[in-house]
Amino acid sequence: MKTKRVILLGATGSIGTSTLDVISSFPDRFRIVGLSAHTNTDQLLQIARKHPEAKTALSGISKADGAEEIDIFGKNAAVELIDSVQADIVVNGIMGSGGLAPSASAISAGMDLALANKETIVMAGDLLLPEARNKGVNVLPVDSEHAAVFQLLKNRPHSEISDIILTASGGAFRTTPLEQLDNVSVQEALNHPTWKMGVKITIDSASMANKGLEVIEAERFFDMNTDKVSVLIHPQSYVHSLVRTCDGILYAQISAPDMKNPIINALSFPETLVSNFAPLDLTGKSLDFYEPDFRRYPMLKLAFQASRKSASYPTAYNAANEAAVDAFIHNRISYLQIPEIVETVLQQDWSEAPIDLQGVFDVDSRVRSAAEKLLAV
Repeated sequence: MKTKRVILLGATGSIGTSTLDVISSFPDRFRIVGLSAHTNTDQLLQIARKHPEAKTALSGISKADGAEEIDIFGKNAAVELIDSVQADIVVNGIMGSGGLAPSASAISAGMDLALANKETIVMAGDLLLPEARNKGVNVLPVDSEHAAVFQLLKNRPHSEISDIILTASGGAFRTTPLEQLDNVSVQEALNHPTWKMGVKITIDSASMANKGLEVIEAERFFDMNTDKVSVLIHPQSYVHSLVRTCDGILYAQISAPDMKNPIINALSFPETLVSNFAPLDLTGKSLDFYEPDFRRYPMLKLAFQASRKSASYPTAYNAANEAAVDAFIHNRISYLQIPEIVETVLQQDWSEAPIDLQGVFDVDSRVRSAAEKLLAV
């Protein structure tokens, strides 16, 4: 197999650093030709020095603020990077809705897409996945849950699949008494029991908004009815997802909670490379599962509702949550006001489905305006 040329978006984040570790383990198989970050100039330059042929991009600052060694600056830097570099695969580790435009550019350019940005599918999966199929582009999930489902569905016809079950750790407040949730702090929400991730996604894990987004993503990515996707709390985080076939049998993907596993599977697709990233010995370990309580996780309930309604409701769910979480981080609202804001926004009419990406961005903008009016009260 030839050496794959890789563009890594979000190189300084958790997915980015794990991807760099994976690529360093297979220097003959992968070569980094592009690197992007948001504002972390120093860390991006440190990474770039180890990959001197890679073009660099910063999306969160202007050229006047940054180092001369950076090649591309500005809001559209990641898109410009993709447009200016020849690559075989783009790893999109950008957080939030800002990852959508780069995903669309990668598909348009005919590059395979290793996707950790779930918002791409939540907001525009109905538009981008058909385009990827038409272009022969592989869109490969990197989220551990969807990567697990992807592996479990290999060589299985869609007609054999009855259900998809996504697992969740339960986040920082899995055992916190319900009456205490209104007074929890941002720092407490960031105390994730299993994964080390960025601020926003860790808070989303506490509220299970992140799992809600993954429900919507699974429904679209794997062409499943929303009622055929469910969630189980699994505190140990060893079982990353399960599928049930039409004969009632469950199949699980089990591995250590290490993002290097789904990353190497996406990068090497359609091959499976020999690797030894955190092998799991089940001896002496227990596996517990239980249903999530919607009183504790109202954001999960709202996600199922948005997924069933489809149209622009998933985009509205994501944008309202992003606005509300940002307000929580900046101490403008309490933790339990996050689902209150999102629910109020979703009560508005988002029944018109966008016909193109600009339509998606327009909905996203209108939702944020609606959320901000609520936050200003």
